[in-house]
Amino acid sequence: AHGAAEVDMVICLGAAREGRLDAVAAEIRQVVEAARVPVKVILECCYFDDERKRELAMLAARSGAAFVKTSTGFGPSGATVADVRLLAAAVGGAAKVKAAGGIRDWQSCRAMLEAGAARIGTSAGVEIMRQWLAAEAGR
Repeated sequence: AHGAAEVDMVICLGAAREGRLDAVAAEIRQVVEAARVPVKVILECCYFDDERKRELAMLAARSGAAFVKTSTGFGPSGATVADVRLLAAAVGGAAKVKAAGGIRDWQSCRAMLEAGAARIGTSAGVEIMRQWLAAEAGR
């Protein structure tokens, strides 16, 4: 109501780790319904094995998420190419993937995009763009 164009949410990590995926899905659906704008669902991939990441990504997409996001950037590790590839395959176009956490240079950014990220979350955007422009000028 005050102009937010998107909302980010972190899944309930405790429920997800305990396998209470019905509770995770219900919370996502409630946020999506209340937000009435695209919702990015942060999975915090570093806490889960590949099977659980796949389940969570599919669950988020089925629950109405516009994006599944790799991490908050505050966990023990951030985005990995393997996670981006896994999430993109899991959602199969039903949602987009946002890679976030630890992406600090153009090479890493490009790798995430090539793996299937539709959006990048970084605090190094200016530096990444400088590197991209330098790389383009060198072609």
